[in-house]
Amino acid sequence: MMLLDSRADGGFHLLLMTPKPMIRAFDHVLHLRPLSRLQAACHRLKLWPELQDNGGDYVSAALGPLTTLLEQGLGARLNLLAHSRPPVPEWDISQDPPKHKDSGTLTLGLLLRPEGLTSVLELGPEADQPEAAKFRQFWGSRSELRRFQDGAIREAVVWEAASMSQKRLIPHQVVTHLLALHADIPETCVHYVGGPLDALIQGLKETSSTGEEALVAAVRCYDDLSRLLWGLEGLPLTVSAVQGAHPVLRYTEVFPPTPVRPAFSFYETLRERSSLLPRLDKPCPAYVEPMTVVCHLEGSGQWPQDAEAVQRVRAAFQLRLAELLTQQHGLQCRATATHTDVLKDGFVFRIRVAYQREPQILKEVQSPEGMISLRDTAASLRLERDTRQLPLLTSALHGLQQQHPAFSGVARLAKRWVRAQLLGEGFADESLDLVAAALFLHPEPFTPPSSPQVGFLRFLFLVSTFDWKNNPLFVNLNNELTVEEQVEIRSGFLAARAQLPVMVIVTPQDRKNSVWTQDGPSAQILQQLVVLAAEALPMLEKQLMDPRGPGDIRTVFRPPLDIYDVLIRLSPRHIPRHRQAVDSPAASFCRGLLSQPGPSSLMPVLGYDPPQLYLTQLREAFGDLALFFYDQHGGEVIGVLWKPTSFQPQPFKASSTKGRMVMSRGGELVMVPNVEAILEDFAVLGEGLVQTVEARSERWTV
Repeated sequence: MMLLDSRADGGFHLLLMTPKPMIRAFDHVLHLRPLSRLQAACHRLKLWPELQDNGGDYVSAALGPLTTLLEQGLGARLNLLAHSRPPVPEWDISQDPPKHKDSGTLTLGLLLRPEGLTSVLELGPEADQPEAAKFRQFWGSRSELRRFQDGAIREAVVWEAASMSQKRLIPHQVVTHLLALHADIPETCVHYVGGPLDALIQGLKETSSTGEEALVAAVRCYDDLSRLLWGLEGLPLTVSAVQGAHPVLRYTEVFPPTPVRPAFSFYETLRERSSLLPRLDKPCPAYVEPMTVVCHLEGSGQWPQDAEAVQRVRAAFQLRLAELLTQQHGLQCRATATHTDVLKDGFVFRIRVAYQREPQILKEVQSPEGMISLRDTAASLRLERDTRQLPLLTSALHGLQQQHPAFSGVARLAKRWVRAQLLGEGFADESLDLVAAALFLHPEPFTPPSSPQVGFLRFLFLVSTFDWKNNPLFVNLNNELTVEEQVEIRSGFLAARAQLPVMVIVTPQDRKNSVWTQDGPSAQILQQLVVLAAEALPMLEKQLMDPRGPGDIRTVFRPPLDIYDVLIRLSPRHIPRHRQAVDSPAASFCRGLLSQPGPSSLMPVLGYDPPQLYLTQLREAFGDLALFFYDQHGGEVIGVLWKPTSFQPQPFKASSTKGRMVMSRGGELVMVPNVEAILEDFAVLGEGLVQTVEARSERWTV
């Protein structure tokens, strides 16, 4: 009723016309089969009156007591428990009605409460209380006496869960234990669906963590570094703000970094620069990405008013920052004119000094008459985005994670899927984070997700059904946009639609320009994502609702390679993130990291990813002829699509012969792509990295 009464658009459609399948409405689901086990449950629970009331229908007789049992056991972890059973099929009146055991599968949906979901402790009464016996009877062998820090001795149940991903699945332990204890339903008859997608964001197969602990450790290290920056002595100007500007610091990095300690045998040491250089005779070392931190300095009349002079002053501050961090705190630092890399506790941070007036200085344009006017330039917009808007967004999404712990998993699964489809480079990281945030800020007609699984399903539904052409996607962070402001923004969007990106995302800090989609996606890339999401959603929902098990859950993450004109296959030896692949290998190359993190006297190699460097070269050399697609998380294949105009004959120009050959057509000299030479160049550019270049010539002709 609140949705119908609200002034928001589309309330009626959301509430009454949006499909709400159980797997998309509930955080976890469980399937009970075979249903004949419920007959034993009726006997164990002594449900004789209920059996008589239901004419011997043991499924209906057991359903109420079982849901009551599970609601009591799940307690503060649960908001709602609902069930779904297939309808009784029609039968010929001359035949016996179908048996209850043949009526299919009983499915229960759990709507979870994030506040109590991950607690490993069920706290019972004190040992001398009368309720203690009831507690022991309810929990059976799982209940035990424990002494707590306040001196109290209580009955308690402790669930085994070391990582956050395991804690999210504690309801699975609760359900299977109680059903076996009180209803004689063994664990083999319970198929619980709550975390099969977690495997896609686990860094290593031998770990059961989905990275939340690594994210928390990185954020904690960032907080420590912030305190060091605030307390630095000797800076000419005081630090006015320290802000994170990296996906790790908003909990959305797909595979968060872990503390690194390089094995020197994989590198050549450049002592004069206190740095390392990868050795060519070793596999590519581990990929280390620095986490960007923006350090704002206070305003002062001593700052110059010329853009180039400001950059020189900032460069001096970067050098001074490195000196002071090394002198006062013993940190390994490397300074450049634009940033300072700092190694702290195995994590690498990239500190960028910012001056609040610099974007405005870059906007100043002087006319021939000497008049100064302000005009947006590419440099000013980029600087404003990187030093103002990105830190604000990171802070807002960090706060959203504190309110909704499932946000991190949903955003990371969403980005993992988009990148697995080889489309990741068409979308800014921030744009996908905002789409995931919309699922929590505007969840109607559902409640906000409490598990990554259901959030990812809703992400696929949103991407595949949202009218990107005629509507902006509102992401009302901190609920700052009023209904009136949203109406006004929508009107402005419709009036300026032709000048806006194909995908428009509106936030309280970005109401008109859709900053995070200005550079992409293109209309073709967005349409491809919509098509893939529409195909993946029903397939994945069918897998998750299969009572026999979901099967190969990675199917929807594998990209369709048959759409590409050329496939460039890479050598795993030189793919630093090979273990992050959708189909990660059982064993891979050693990547030059010591198993025990510790202090390092040298800065690790940063951002060294041969496939990405190769892609940059391909786009520079052949970007006018083809599009290149790659999964940055360990992909072994680069997909190549010829541009539609590539094979159209072009007038002969001596300056445009790269990748083309001259032919005579109709008595005129024209240029067409020299495909054989281009494919050979693909291999030459990637010598050592490229294994094969497969030309799928049945898809195109010159």
